[in-house]
Amino acid sequence: MSQEVSVEIEGRVMTVTLNRPPANALTTETSTVLYEAFKRFNDDEDLRVAILTAAPNPKNIFSAGWDLKAVARGESRDEELGFDLGPGGIGGLTEFFDLYKPVIAAVNGAAVGGGFEMALASDIIVASEDAYFSLPEMQRGFLPDGGAVQKLHHRVPYNVAIDLMLTGRRLGALEAKHWGLVRDVVPKEKLLEHARDVARNIAGGAPLVTRALKEYMRYNAMTSPEEAHKVTRKAWVGKSNLTNYERMLQSSDFNEGAVAFSEKRNANFKGS
Repeated sequence: MSQEVSVEIEGRVMTVTLNRPPANALTTETSTVLYEAFKRFNDDEDLRVAILTAAPNPKNIFSAGWDLKAVARGESRDEELGFDLGPGGIGGLTEFFDLYKPVIAAVNGAAVGGGFEMALASDIIVASEDAYFSLPEMQRGFLPDGGAVQKLHHRVPYNVAIDLMLTGRRLGALEAKHWGLVRDVVPKEKLLEHARDVARNIAGGAPLVTRALKEYMRYNAMTSPEEAHKVTRKAWVGKSNLTNYERMLQSSDFNEGAVAFSEKRNANFKGS
């Protein structure tokens, strides 16, 4: 990919590693390269789960967010867009709304500003014991509007979300786990392998189901249970806007699980 972003594929799992010393700060170029990695993941039918992590560094930073020094130099500014974050938004993830495969963020240090928002754009976060999350944008004169103001209050209680944004305080890994933002907190040296264990577990399931699940939850995030059930019934007869859900219902994999159960064997999901 580039010196700043590396990609490793193991079976059906892709690991994307950010390596931009000294603080893994993001620029339009870096975000674009990350987007290209995740687009490759999204387009490859053989890949089922992606992991985003950062290369170890002396400052112990997962990502310091957007490169404010570059902003101060006038970089990333765009006359039409305001700011050019690259396709897919910060880290190629925060606005990649067509990415329906699961992404795990393995946060192995400080996730600050856009680094926090990048992790927030994943589906599951696992963190090292010394990791923390922070949104100091308010103290810099702007909003964390690359993803946090839009999503954080849906992931943790409202009062916790607004406290983090107003104060910029550090949210430690264990507190983040307490609020449900982080799934697991593990020693740093075990973090990546732990993330891969989680990924392999997910990858062993039916791939069309994972896409349908992510699509369904996104689509119905702000609807009432009654409206969500109406969407489900429309999907059953091919009249919804949920293309991944409808594809799942029409697939051979849809019957494979029940057949395998009745035959007392492991299911062989093919993604078709």
